[in-house]
Amino acid sequence: MKHKLIAVASDHAGFELKQHIIGYLEEKGYPYKDFGCDGEKSDYPVCGERAARAVASGECCCGLVFCGTGIGISISANKINGIRCACCSDTYSAEFSRLHNDANMLALGGRVVGTGLAEKLVHLFLTTEFEGGRHKDRVDLIMRLEKRDTE
Repeated sequence: MKHKLIAVASDHAGFELKQHIIGYLEEKGYPYKDFGCDGEKSDYPVCGERAARAVASGECCCGLVFCGTGIGISISANKINGIRCACCSDTYSAEFSRLHNDANMLALGGRVVGTGLAEKLVHLFLTTEFEGGRHKDRVDLIMRLEKRDTE
């Protein structure tokens, strides 16, 4: 995913971790677009939706979103058609969210994950390719569920 625009967003509880990861992205040469917040009190559904819509539309190749636990913003992002946002706090889940589930967004909790681990999770998420094969069939089934709900 290198050199493709990455959506980033947070609420106030995930703001510090988002800022740290922005520094990491800049250091590694990943372009990004920040969809908020600016550190002031904010609601994770609003910022999560902005980033998710940018990923779903193809404006951004993937997204990194942050709130206190990562759970609320991941649930919000997953309400947008085409989004598969994984909330992770361990390296195995971050890697396999891409390898087997073709996740296009990663959610992290600013009150759960420290900066060193967050860097490892983001690295795994951005560098792991989707394995496809039997996993593609399962992802297709997931996406059909979403499509059924919008018909």
